[in-house]
Amino acid sequence: MAAKYDGIIFDLDGTLWNATEQIMNAWNEILCKHPEISRGKLEFTELRQCMGLVMYDIAAKLFPDESEEKRNSLMDEMCSYENEYLSIHGGTLYPGLEDTLKELKKNYRLFIVSNCQSGYIEAFLHAHNLSSYFEDTECWGRTRATKGESNRILIARNNLNNPVYVGDTIGDAKSAADAGIPFIYAAYGFGTVDKYDYSINRISELTDIV
Repeated sequence: MAAKYDGIIFDLDGTLWNATEQIMNAWNEILCKHPEISRGKLEFTELRQCMGLVMYDIAAKLFPDESEEKRNSLMDEMCSYENEYLSIHGGTLYPGLEDTLKELKKNYRLFIVSNCQSGYIEAFLHAHNLSSYFEDTECWGRTRATKGESNRILIARNNLNNPVYVGDTIGDAKSAADAGIPFIYAAYGFGTVDKYDYSINRISELTDIV
């Protein structure tokens, strides 16, 4: 089965790491500087419900009483600080991640495509010294497009013929379908997905599937 794929594309949040608590801490630090915002501190559960959404959609969900201009400006500020914060503090890697990446890297080209802002993937890679495992990345912050389109951009740029996408949400499954590639569901992540080609309960199970 090893010859079936020529690349593995990963989602980030809920697939490679969980940085929800760290993001909440960073965003609340910025919120404290804006007493004019009509809401209290962000809670862990509401941030988890936002995972997988693009940043301005998250802003609309968290700050429905603010104007689009105000909430998007606030989101830009929070995300900028978030990148700095995560680059230093990191997040929580899923068990066995680096060992799995090391094994997969022997036979596959590895990539990341996320709905995050520019700099977020880089913060993840820097904080946990994982840059050497990934050949290329793409994100909403650069493309301002759907995750499916971001997948297509990365696939074309790297001349991939038979890649597979690994993610944990319905949006990830849709992005794989939109790009015309198989989908592996990370069932340990944030979302619930009914349609997939394979399912894993731990990141380490990827080595058995591919």
